[in-house]
Amino acid sequence: MRRGFILAIVLLLGALALSACNNNNNASSGGGGSQSNAGGGGGNPLVIAWAQWQPASELQELCADFTNETHIPVKVEQIPWPQYQDKIYNAWSAKSDTYDLIVGDSQWLGLGATQGHYVELTDWAKTNIKLDEMSPAALSEYGEYPAGSKRYYALPCESDGIGFAYRRDLFDDPTEKANFKAKYGYDLAPPKTWKELRDIAEFFTRPDKNLYGAGLFYSKDYDGITMGFDQVLWCYGGELHDASGKVEGVLNSPMAVDALKFYCQDLKKFTPPGSESYYFDQTMDAYGRGQVAMAEEWFAFMPGFIDPNGKNKNYLDKTDYFVSPAGPAGHYISLGGQGISISAYSKRQDDAKKFLAWFESADVQQKWAQKGGLTANKAVLASPQFLSYAPYNKTFAESQKYFRDFYNNPEYADLLNACQQHFNAVASGTEQPKQALDALAAEHTTILQKAGDLKASYRAQPDVLARRMETVSRRHARP
Repeated sequence: MRRGFILAIVLLLGALALSACNNNNNASSGGGGSQSNAGGGGGNPLVIAWAQWQPASELQELCADFTNETHIPVKVEQIPWPQYQDKIYNAWSAKSDTYDLIVGDSQWLGLGATQGHYVELTDWAKTNIKLDEMSPAALSEYGEYPAGSKRYYALPCESDGIGFAYRRDLFDDPTEKANFKAKYGYDLAPPKTWKELRDIAEFFTRPDKNLYGAGLFYSKDYDGITMGFDQVLWCYGGELHDASGKVEGVLNSPMAVDALKFYCQDLKKFTPPGSESYYFDQTMDAYGRGQVAMAEEWFAFMPGFIDPNGKNKNYLDKTDYFVSPAGPAGHYISLGGQGISISAYSKRQDDAKKFLAWFESADVQQKWAQKGGLTANKAVLASPQFLSYAPYNKTFAESQKYFRDFYNNPEYADLLNACQQHFNAVASGTEQPKQALDALAAEHTTILQKAGDLKASYRAQPDVLARRMETVSRRHARP
């Protein structure tokens, strides 16, 4: 999710593209690819396209095991975030065989599936992938299109979602605990509900001491405020649309209005000045400065909290984590991350399938997690080893079952842009919640209706839709 995202680069400093998969070995092919040189250490490598960040380097390193087992060399081509979506879309438009596999945003799935850029994996996966070992939410959100169809065009690669870091030194302080209980009538502890988070944020907001309750996602950059708000919308019983696809009366329902008031007006009072521009980088900055008691963050960026030379170096031993809270109507958490797909234009599809089967196996997913990857394998998530790899992994594992995504249809960029503008306007004080949601419902209806009218044209001209979509590099996908 989330692109155009130069901020993402901040967390990438120091990431190195490893060359472990480019071994030049002379063993015979293990492979079965569509080209004569598909296998074999001496042939061209299988190319995986991903954005330039640490998980891609970790994948490159992991690929050495695949090459040793199959004699198929692999190259993870890391593309800078600002150019990532453009390069993939250009390759699609040209039907280029440059990339054999693509680690793409969950939001790209609709375009990749409907325009024929991704190989459908449904039948193959039934006999080659243990789908029941994967988190159902991750399998659905990263790979299934359309929703509920049980048709798969990707498998989970880097699972991700929103979580929270908090100042344990503040929460455990006896005086703070006593004062909180006296004011709110219950014990100070990591919040389980959004109401509790609101109380805690209010309690720790002390402008005279430059301390505020929370750092939250309010930015209108790529998908910032939409990812922050959607989970609250769902937790309050709101929806983007109903089962029939209707938007009017749903996106601007009373529950949705209440959720937007809560997130963009009530909670906003307990965030630092200027927080309407906050996304993942700014929330970590504020936390590392000691300016907020709680910080919203993508799990993929949480290594920043444990880096002894990073922004949080002053609070390394004072930081803990909690699951994004539940609401009065349920528990949902905004999903990030990427799935991995086979390019329909690859001449190495057999080898690519071998790689997917290998990568999604439980033992390889354990190795992936040990290197820092965020797995969707249920057994790995529950293993003592996974929980020991990072202090936030337990929270990530607990969060998995609540993950839910924004639109992943071909129109997502236009839908997202409209959300960003109106939600941020409420957070900035230039629109009221009901006014913003009424306007947004009308805009979403127009976008979706227009898309229906143009579907035949898009099928005939697959590059048309790609040109319409904003050049963004999803945060999420995140650095």
